[in-house]
Amino acid sequence: MKSNEKHIRKRFDQLSAEIEPKKDLLRHCINAFIVGGIICDIGQFVNNFFLNMGVPKEEVGTYVSIVMVFIGALLTGIGIYDRIATFAGAGTIVPITGFSNSIVSPAMEFKKEGYVFGVGAKMFTIAGPVLVYGLSTSVLVGVIYYILKII
Repeated sequence: MKSNEKHIRKRFDQLSAEIEPKKDLLRHCINAFIVGGIICDIGQFVNNFFLNMGVPKEEVGTYVSIVMVFIGALLTGIGIYDRIATFAGAGTIVPITGFSNSIVSPAMEFKKEGYVFGVGAKMFTIAGPVLVYGLSTSVLVGVIYYILKII
């Protein structure tokens, strides 16, 4: 019985090696670099657009963030962002559009469960901890800044 198990295990390992996808790390890195760069170029274009429209420099970053989150959510909603992510991998996760995608994807997935228990509850499964950490940190930094300003 032991020799039969060894034979089965050996055959399983052979079949697994044959059908396992070949890893092409260099190609994946290049794809991520190019798509991530294109996303950043779009962000820079939006930045320059708002500057040329006369928006004050202090407000441009906010507007760019809003537009990029909207673009990420829109592309996720119509199913394009997932195809881009399949091609680019981490190149779509790192920019702010990846954060937008991480909020919209679970919401769309659980839409069948209703707007409150589906969309509302699942929307923050991934983004919730990020938002809590970001808000907590910003409050802490604000308090420290306020105290240092008083002193």
